[in-house]
Amino acid sequence: MIGTMDFDHARFLAELDAQPWASYTHAYGSAEDVPDCLRALAGADDEAAEEAQSELYGSILHQGSVYEASAKAVPFLARIAAAGIRTPDVLLLIGGIAEGGADPGGSAPEESDEVACRRAVVAQLPLLLASVVHEDRAVRQAAAWAVGATGAAGAGRAVPVLRDRTAVESDPLVRAELLTAMAQLDPEGTASAAMEAVGPDSPPELRIAAVLACVDGGLSWTPAHQEAVLALLPLDRLVADRFDLSRGEPLHHITLTLLDREGQADREAVFALLDAALRGEDSQARTEAVWAAATACELSRSAPARLGPALISVATDGGAAAGADDVSGALAALGKLGPYGAPAAEVLAARAAGEGDAADRALEVLVAVDPVRAAPLLARELESRPRALGAACGGPTGSSPVVPYDAALLVAVRRRLSTLEPGVPTPFQLAALLTAWGRDAAGAVPELLAALPAHPRLLPGVLVAVCPPERRAEVADALRTRTGTGPAEDRIEAARALHELTGDHSLLLPLLAERLAGSAGGGGGADARIREAATAAGAVGPAAVPLVPALRAALNPPGTERNNPQMDDDIAVAVALHRITGDATDVVPVLAGVLGDGEGLWRRWTLVRAAQAATDLGPAARGLVPVLEALLTDPEQVPSAVRALHAIAPDGLDTGRVTGLLLDAAEAGTAPFEAVDTLVALGVDTLSEEHRARLTELGERDRRVVSSGLDGTIEAADERLRARVRAAVSRR
Repeated sequence: MIGTMDFDHARFLAELDAQPWASYTHAYGSAEDVPDCLRALAGADDEAAEEAQSELYGSILHQGSVYEASAKAVPFLARIAAAGIRTPDVLLLIGGIAEGGADPGGSAPEESDEVACRRAVVAQLPLLLASVVHEDRAVRQAAAWAVGATGAAGAGRAVPVLRDRTAVESDPLVRAELLTAMAQLDPEGTASAAMEAVGPDSPPELRIAAVLACVDGGLSWTPAHQEAVLALLPLDRLVADRFDLSRGEPLHHITLTLLDREGQADREAVFALLDAALRGEDSQARTEAVWAAATACELSRSAPARLGPALISVATDGGAAAGADDVSGALAALGKLGPYGAPAAEVLAARAAGEGDAADRALEVLVAVDPVRAAPLLARELESRPRALGAACGGPTGSSPVVPYDAALLVAVRRRLSTLEPGVPTPFQLAALLTAWGRDAAGAVPELLAALPAHPRLLPGVLVAVCPPERRAEVADALRTRTGTGPAEDRIEAARALHELTGDHSLLLPLLAERLAGSAGGGGGADARIREAATAAGAVGPAAVPLVPALRAALNPPGTERNNPQMDDDIAVAVALHRITGDATDVVPVLAGVLGDGEGLWRRWTLVRAAQAATDLGPAARGLVPVLEALLTDPEQVPSAVRALHAIAPDGLDTGRVTGLLLDAAEAGTAPFEAVDTLVALGVDTLSEEHRARLTELGERDRRVVSSGLDGTIEAADERLRARVRAAVSRR
């Protein structure tokens, strides 16, 4: 309902309609729908207003992003709020637009949407600051949060008002919001007030807000902060009614912020705090601590050793003190400990011998902690341990299996293969495991041959990987039979495997010719079948010369605009042409077209593949030097571009410069494995003292270099990188 008599509804609607909304843009294009939403928000129909508010959050404040229409809507939102119409909700929307905006600055000739939004909200500071002293606590809290989002542009006018209100405010949540807003706008000037509010005389909501303000303000962590957090645990409940979503999990936020400082004292403070929380009696507090500790293990190389004992205690405690959430979360966290989780192996093995999902989860963690011990346990219950089997076979990322060859597990895998039905997903996991074991898995050849008709695309490559010399003829006959039956994809895969096993390409080449003739190619269409056929043809080498005309015809026409899959098609064809003919004439223009087109979305891996192809060409690709050098401005492309330049024109490579670029990319976690491998390829013995020191630090620093990936994979990947760096540094 309209809350005040001075809201001129007719004038509001007239001025709303006078705006050229259709010419403004938001997250979904034209903002022509915004006036209808604002009308509904200002109207008397509560249901329509709620729907309109939801639509506005989706369009003018989409996932925190703001747009041209966002700034244009702010004055109308302010008038709605000033009229007392759903004021707290509307103030939060205004504050969200300010939070998504940016302070004016720089020398850009045109004002960005972000700056325009922040400026529009700052223009409404009189309303926001008046609302900070409103009689309704919900309005005061929403206004305080919104004022805190106005940044440097609003700080000068806002901070004195916030400070004055803090002196008389009695509501704990509003006090917390006021302190947080002041800390955001004036961290240095708010430091003493924040430290004072950390003490036990403050209400819990204010006390935790003060701790967070101190942490975000860069203040040193003190025993007072430690005491406050431990006394207040669990923390999430204290911020549940706050609007500060970025600090909605305080213990996790404290962990991230202190570890980001990368100082020994801050690191030890985090570890001591989490260790104490993990060993506490409150189950909710332990649950919060487990999540924070798992994050610490992702960020810090020393965290597993320091937090491992406490995490193991939570995960393996069989007493009443451990809740189900504690144990489940701690079990998942144990997988991040690597060898530091070994003390839990005995208990995990005992739990893995049980029944149901709990046993499967325990065995899944044991795979990460002690894969040798996990293998025979997995063998006993292979059919009922899907999670553990997935982890043993490389997990969801498709990385290399982590369980070494085990005779009992091979027997179980063979048994499973013999009972599989077509179409089930499990063969992909078993295939990965057997392929990784290679000849050690030769005993599975009979079961693989029997299952081949049901899985004709998956198993030929597995058979090649495990086949021992004495069974080569038998496997070759089976593959030869498969080349004459079924869909083209199945026949090609069998013929490709036959070539890999025996060198016989007589059946493969006609199938590839048929595939290339029937694929899109040349007409601007992307076709994964072109890539597969080209890769197989390239593996044959010079004997595949009859396919050259078809391969050339499969290339997209020069000058056409290509998407990433089309570029990948052309790269694969170009590589095949070079491997077959040894001539780079056709290849260089194709790669130049790809490498010189780095503006498209999600282009990273396409460009990497093109640079790898250029590396294989060597000096014949000298014409690609300019486009490769241009890629050195992109950290993601530096490793592959440097490798290509080193292979093509080593004499023209500024080794000192590119070494610095490679180290920059590695230190930032951008393609770190590729960067380190490229440094090794260039010659570690030629590093300057400065560069050697930086490489050494990469292996010895506490902050993990690998910082992204699926849950449970980051820590192991970073440890592999660390070992690789240390091995490189030890070379002279």
